[in-house]
Amino acid sequence: MVYPIQSDMRSAIQIAAVFRHHNHYHHLTNHRRRLPPAVISYRNSPNCCFTVNSAFKLRAFTTNDGDTTVQKVCNKPSLCTADELHYVSVNNSDWKLALWRYIPPPQAPKRNHPLLLLSGVGTNAIGYDLAPGSSFARYMSGEGFDTWVLELRGAGLSVQESDSTNIEKTAIAVSEQMKAAADNATGKVLSAAQQSTDAQSTLEESDTAVVKEESTAIATMWDESRVVNELTETFMRLSERVSGFLNESQSRIMSAKLFDQISKLLEDSFLYERFNETRGKLLSLLETGQNSAVVDQVKDLSQKLVNIIEEGQRSVSPLVDLHERLTTTIEDFQKQLDLIVKYDWDFDHYLEEDVPAAMEYIKAQTAPKDGKLLAIGHSMGGILLYAWLSQCGLQGREPGLTAIVTLASSLDYTSSKSALRLLLPLADPAQALNVPVVPLGALLAAAYPLSSRPPYVLSWLNDLISAADMMHPELLKKLVLNNFCTIPAKLILQLTTAFREGGLRDRSGKIFYKDNLHKTNVPVLAVAGDKDIICPPEAVCETAKLIPEHLVTYKVLGDDNGQHYAHYDLVGGRMNTMETKELYE
Repeated sequence: MVYPIQSDMRSAIQIAAVFRHHNHYHHLTNHRRRLPPAVISYRNSPNCCFTVNSAFKLRAFTTNDGDTTVQKVCNKPSLCTADELHYVSVNNSDWKLALWRYIPPPQAPKRNHPLLLLSGVGTNAIGYDLAPGSSFARYMSGEGFDTWVLELRGAGLSVQESDSTNIEKTAIAVSEQMKAAADNATGKVLSAAQQSTDAQSTLEESDTAVVKEESTAIATMWDESRVVNELTETFMRLSERVSGFLNESQSRIMSAKLFDQISKLLEDSFLYERFNETRGKLLSLLETGQNSAVVDQVKDLSQKLVNIIEEGQRSVSPLVDLHERLTTTIEDFQKQLDLIVKYDWDFDHYLEEDVPAAMEYIKAQTAPKDGKLLAIGHSMGGILLYAWLSQCGLQGREPGLTAIVTLASSLDYTSSKSALRLLLPLADPAQALNVPVVPLGALLAAAYPLSSRPPYVLSWLNDLISAADMMHPELLKKLVLNNFCTIPAKLILQLTTAFREGGLRDRSGKIFYKDNLHKTNVPVLAVAGDKDIICPPEAVCETAKLIPEHLVTYKVLGDDNGQHYAHYDLVGGRMNTMETKELYE
């Protein structure tokens, strides 16, 4: 099979690569036409500043305290289609971030800078490398760029592994899990999605009554000491505000939610007043700082609460096992807290930890003469690049980038009718705590058969991803089933600020990333798709116009009489031009 790939969008990106070598820059313009093939190359530029290693191997390493020791391992996970796979450590974290590397062939033009590719929210590196003949990363490598795709924490083959010697084993396990999930989704999408979302449904149904058809031998079922310990642990984790996710008001919301679930076990019971008294004391304790005395008091009150439930058991029908329902409530609530702890990161973690770690490692490996990189970001990847320029401008730091390209990215969506407004219901922390993660991959896998087969109930979802006839059906299927990951509610909470006055803010809510973008000295090519309803052209323009006029070029790809570009078409679409390249059969 042949997948045609377009050179015009990729060649537009090459414009950014030569900004530093021209004295004049393009002004902010809106071009609603397809771009001509690039005529610019580095064939006469200085020799490339990186070393090509023909022996492709998986490398794992750390960068803590400047340590760039490389540990070579034997096997690259089968899911990774890059030439090499590297891992970089993140300071103050067990996360090891995956970097997919594509090495230019010897005959390619020599480039002065390596290229970093950043993906969108909840996506991995596969979107940049869908197939040998439809690979954004492989194309840029073929044009001479030492190309690296970063998988942020929680995405793709990035792993949470404290022991570096286990990275290979963990990465292979993650790869097999991802492949199995995609294979299962292909044959049994609905059932696979149901299995993937079972954990979420249990969180929402934790207060459902358990009615048994036969009386249970309570004496043998009820392990009071275990329940007391579990309840105490749950309360103490709440008082710790769950690994930084919760502020004081959110901690009270979570505590109140748990107590509401427990109180339903005693509705209409003569013990209700005693429960409320204990509840008040526990809430008061959870708002104080932790110490050994507080822990002891929480355990005593947990014991009292369990005693109240046990006494209530004797006052109700033996068919209703309050003990088991209490145990189930605690266990389900604990699962919710575990999800919050596991997915404990936001946009600023990406910005302040993941991206800098990757940039430093790439520079260490490739040694560009001026110590800078080229960078391209799609969707949230472009938002990260904008925020990086803004943060560096605020702090007076050199961003370490010679030029950037953003694809369908904006810091401010207030002026547009973006479909991402669907995220706004999760802007309330109380609602987000009820949904600590969004299993985007499972949700899209479940929706795929309803959007791609008769009666096409959810066909509108395809328009969010790709315009008509722009992506080969098999590649669209691979994108939907393989490219998306789970998103923390904490990340969504911060991203929703892009839909409020002033645009995207830092986690404190005090810094607006738009405010310092004008301080940048880095050339920017901002690209929009004419049929992109996730990040419409007006949203892209809203951010582009904040950049100094002599540094920015704004392009809208699409033609009223030709091809149209939706959100993912800017990276993986099938685009027809005068010079279509057939890269494989």
